Amino acid sequence: MGSDRLGESLDRLLGPRTAGPLAKLGLHTSSDLLRHYPRRYSEPGRLTDLSSIAVGEHVTVMAEVRQATVRDMRSRGGAMLQATVTDGRRELSLTFFAKRRGSLGGHEAKLRPGRVGLFTGTVGAYRGELQLTHPDYQIVGVDAEDEEAALVEVSRPIPIYPASAAVPTWRIQRAVRTVLDPLTPGDLPDPIPASVRERRGLIGLHQALKDVHEPFTAADWRGARRRLRYEEAFVLQAALARRRAEVAGQDAVARTGAAPGAPSLLAAFDARLPFTLTGGQREVGGQIAEDLARPRPMQRLLQGEVGSGKTVVALRAMLQVVDSGGQTALLAPTEVLASQHLRTLRSLLGPLAEQGMLGGAENATRIALLTGSQSTAARREALLDAASGRAGIVVGTHALLGEKVQFADLGLVVVDEQHRFGVEQRDELRTRGATVVHLLVMTATPIPRTVAMTVFGDLEVSTLAEVPAGRPGVTTHVVPSGNVAWTARTWQRVREEIDAGHRVYVVCPRISPDDPACVGDATDDADLVTDLVGPGDGADDGWEPMVAPAAQEPERRSLRAVLEVAQELAAHPALSGIRIGVLHGRLPAGEKDVVMARFAAGEDQLLVSTTVIEVGVDVPEATVMVVLDADRFGLSQLHQLRGRVGRGTAPGLCLLVSEAPEGSDAATRVQTLAETTDGFRLATVDLELRREGDVLGASQSGGASSLRLLRVVRDADVIAEAREDAAEIVAQDPDLAASPALRSAIETWLDPTREEFLDRA
Repeated sequence: MGSDRLGESLDRLLGPRTAGPLAKLGLHTSSDLLRHYPRRYSEPGRLTDLSSIAVGEHVTVMAEVRQATVRDMRSRGGAMLQATVTDGRRELSLTFFAKRRGSLGGHEAKLRPGRVGLFTGTVGAYRGELQLTHPDYQIVGVDAEDEEAALVEVSRPIPIYPASAAVPTWRIQRAVRTVLDPLTPGDLPDPIPASVRERRGLIGLHQALKDVHEPFTAADWRGARRRLRYEEAFVLQAALARRRAEVAGQDAVARTGAAPGAPSLLAAFDARLPFTLTGGQREVGGQIAEDLARPRPMQRLLQGEVGSGKTVVALRAMLQVVDSGGQTALLAPTEVLASQHLRTLRSLLGPLAEQGMLGGAENATRIALLTGSQSTAARREALLDAASGRAGIVVGTHALLGEKVQFADLGLVVVDEQHRFGVEQRDELRTRGATVVHLLVMTATPIPRTVAMTVFGDLEVSTLAEVPAGRPGVTTHVVPSGNVAWTARTWQRVREEIDAGHRVYVVCPRISPDDPACVGDATDDADLVTDLVGPGDGADDGWEPMVAPAAQEPERRSLRAVLEVAQELAAHPALSGIRIGVLHGRLPAGEKDVVMARFAAGEDQLLVSTTVIEVGVDVPEATVMVVLDADRFGLSQLHQLRGRVGRGTAPGLCLLVSEAPEGSDAATRVQTLAETTDGFRLATVDLELRREGDVLGASQSGGASSLRLLRVVRDADVIAEAREDAAEIVAQDPDLAASPALRSAIETWLDPTREEFLDRA
């Protein structure tokens, strides 16, 4: 019965007139509405600071009526009511127009001096004063059913909901009460088992929803949020615990490496390495080797700083599988990165990757490349190499997931930059064989422990924090885009580096000046400026002005584009004679390879690109990274871009050209990058600035995040407790037969179309 009540249509419960505007907020069912929690609460007598509002913002403020007068308008006819409300220090004007003076009597009667109300509308300006024209409003204690209700109302916290111009916060509150008041605890099955609630001192779901929407005291809504926050963590961790249990019960082929006395590719590779593995590489390599040698599927995340040597660790794991008679597949998110991986692996292996070729080692394998834009002949050969087992390593993009791609004995899937892939894509390759294949996920975006627990909770995590000796490091500076002298010096500095025999990247946020703002490559440059984040509407326990996100940033000039910038730099006096290449995701794959090859060989000295070079591209001679409109990129992207320089023997320089106003989130991102190279600190700052839905990939997948209250940085302790409780429940009851409400919550919150966020970073 409970789930039926929660699934009821708001159209039926509230009527089309009320339900229509709510649907535009994404609220369609009883459950949607009840889980639309207040953004904040106005305490009785606490007025909104009117200095926090600005022209163009859609706001809801609590203020006291100072005066209200009605007068006739002689010039245009009709009547006007003008009222002034105040926070005690500043004032805001309210203006209402009508054809007849009598039509304004209702407003005049309610807007009496001394009364306090909630006023909502878009802020305008008239003769230098801020004003709301025809605002929607509710007077506290007046718009109540009776005197007793009014007394209660003026003494309790007032919930302020994420709202819109069509649906002010108090209409949402009334709709919530209409839906919530008739429900009983039996109508709301609780996903948290009673034993867990008792252990953690949590109230039941029915009481929590009552207290979060209709609190009598601040303690009520705080306790309700604590319980609802824990519930989000618990449901998520239960889903991850079930996945871990499911994998633990599956069979895999143990890949122990070469038999004693037999030729070993791994041993031959180790012998030809021109450097010594770091302590971290040896330790993590040992963990992976042990995982591969077990008859249970490995599920491990390998994360590390840019340049920490993840590729070598992954290659050693691949060779262990090849030595065991199996094959490995390396899945990369873009064709540029797949081609880079191919070149890197062949360079590292040398003759060991040239089986059957002149000069190939006696004990060698072959590396095949499979991408969507290959010629028919090249694709046919790659497919044959994979299916016959001749290729021990197959590198590819999403093309590897095609139905026609077959392997003789796939033993390991390595996924690079997992956040570019969904769960279904990852598992598509793993289930190709008779048994489940071992999985190694790599990411160069450092993930704080609490995020790893939440986002990659079904994977064991290995971290490479140590960067190999000899890396010269990168210096980072912020260049204000409006400072002509600094901008000129930027291009002079670029010229100096090129004259010294080095190479330079210039990155832009879009391809063509005709592209809409904040649009990246539609093909390869995934997650371009989608990594950008606006102010969250998460419900923190503090107070915040009710401001529409679109109004947070002033109008900005159009973003810099690759094709436009390449022309400008070609004509720039400081760069006279410099050979400039252009790279972006709309170029055909073959042309991209040619552009990168020319840049790597020094035929082009400066490369103007989108973020298609963000990950994995390795040109040791590149020493300068100039990022235009740097404030429009996410921190993790900027960290990745910076990692493209300083990879050789010469120090690197990263110049972040930004117009972000001081104190803004964008300025914080850019400045933080300039202050530190610690990827884990950057990831933590990034999380604190981002909405949780973005962190978990919901904004990229188009779905709403199921995390409304939980914050993975702030709530690390909650997540750890929920992980412990969920693991215990799943261990006792893997199918959750005794916890149908929990099972239902997992299916509802994390259905296949939204489960993708579990594997995002």
